[in-house]
Amino acid sequence: MPIFIYNSLTRSKEEFIPLEPSKVNIYTCGVTVYDNCHIGHARSLYIFDLIRRYLKYKGFDVRFVRNITDIDDKIINRANELKVDWQELVKKYIGRYYEDIAALGIEKADAEPCATEPGNIAEMIKHIEALINKGYAYITDSGVYFSVRCFSGYGKLSGQGIDQMLSGVRIESDEKKQDPLDFALWKRSKPDEPYWGSPWGRGRPGWHIECSVMSMKYLEVQTLDIHAGGRDLIFPHHENEIAQVEALTGKPFAKYWIHHGLLTINTRKMAKSLGNFITIQKFIDKYHEADLLKLFFLSAHYSQVLDYSDEKIVETNNALQRFKVLFKKAQGIIDNPPKPGIGLSAERPDFIEKHRNKFLEAMDDDFNTARALSHLFDLVNDTNKFIDAEERKPNYVSVIKAAQEAVFELGKKIFGLFSNLSAKPLTAEETELIKKREDARVNKDFAVSDELREALRKRGIIVEDTKDGQTWRRA
Repeated sequence: MPIFIYNSLTRSKEEFIPLEPSKVNIYTCGVTVYDNCHIGHARSLYIFDLIRRYLKYKGFDVRFVRNITDIDDKIINRANELKVDWQELVKKYIGRYYEDIAALGIEKADAEPCATEPGNIAEMIKHIEALINKGYAYITDSGVYFSVRCFSGYGKLSGQGIDQMLSGVRIESDEKKQDPLDFALWKRSKPDEPYWGSPWGRGRPGWHIECSVMSMKYLEVQTLDIHAGGRDLIFPHHENEIAQVEALTGKPFAKYWIHHGLLTINTRKMAKSLGNFITIQKFIDKYHEADLLKLFFLSAHYSQVLDYSDEKIVETNNALQRFKVLFKKAQGIIDNPPKPGIGLSAERPDFIEKHRNKFLEAMDDDFNTARALSHLFDLVNDTNKFIDAEERKPNYVSVIKAAQEAVFELGKKIFGLFSNLSAKPLTAEETELIKKREDARVNKDFAVSDELREALRKRGIIVEDTKDGQTWRRA
């Protein structure tokens, strides 16, 4: 089945056909490292990691690049505010960023270049020089600017006319633009600001040129298959990227543009000033389950605005428990199978493939995770019905095992879930420890019971006591 993607550039859903058969190159705008990452960043990081996972699942050879902005006005201002060296600030928050993606179970990109890495700024300077030579950029006392009106395609991504764009443009007092819409390719540094040498004096690259140059450099192409980012980046960031690349190469910068919706908190925009700024680390510290945040993101189409609240996370936890209960129930049957019925039909039910196919159809339709997730839960429901009603079937255990594996495969390989839920069966030694612990509990030998609980915990097995008896799960 082909994949269809909503292309922000054409404002239509199109069949995904990469420029080179079976190979896909993707660039996504990463974080600016001046503070801790928040759950809005988590949504962006997770969505594009999921898209990469799905394309790989479908057999594509994916090259995925996600940048890190490590020189920017926000970084300089934050370093001055904290009275620390900007490089020290950057190093600290790059470390935090990698801790966050590890906590979320999100894979690193194939390349995660920083703007200031050796060779990158030299490439940016080269690109800017070429734009000047072609008449698309000009030099002023404050830096080098791209002349927007020289590029006829400006505005094609955002769908805005020049007058609309002008209404939202603010000019800094030290900028010497010929036109309010023109944007900086190179900024001359003020005293005590970081700088690099250039033909136009000491300075640093503009934010837009960083992404344009690094995407082409690390993907080794002039036209990307997919360029991705948040909806808030369409204008001016992505609009400016298109202009400064296509003005130079004369080729489309990206064939498909994918933009995700923003995250709000209790219907309000997330902002430090409002006191509703939730970092990834704070979420993990509070709930201890990255899968909760992922399941919450999956509940809506990536392009939609998604509103976060603690109440919705509680609802999401109820959904997560449905997976946990199924895995435990199924594994118990696999480990201790009942006796099969005699003379009954061994015909294999079709509900597993039916729900798998519907899941994949939903993902093929512009990565519709909400619909795909509903089909995954349908598979869970039908598996539970089979468990409860078909115990005497000769193929009872094999069907349950196949259903469990299907849920685990789709949830793990594509959604990146279940990093803490293992379908791995107990070893004979682990089974014996659990039995001894239950016997100690029944005999009220609580000291031994606690010792065995700790021994199992060290093996990654969590034992819990309920009104119905002892239960266990893998940590």
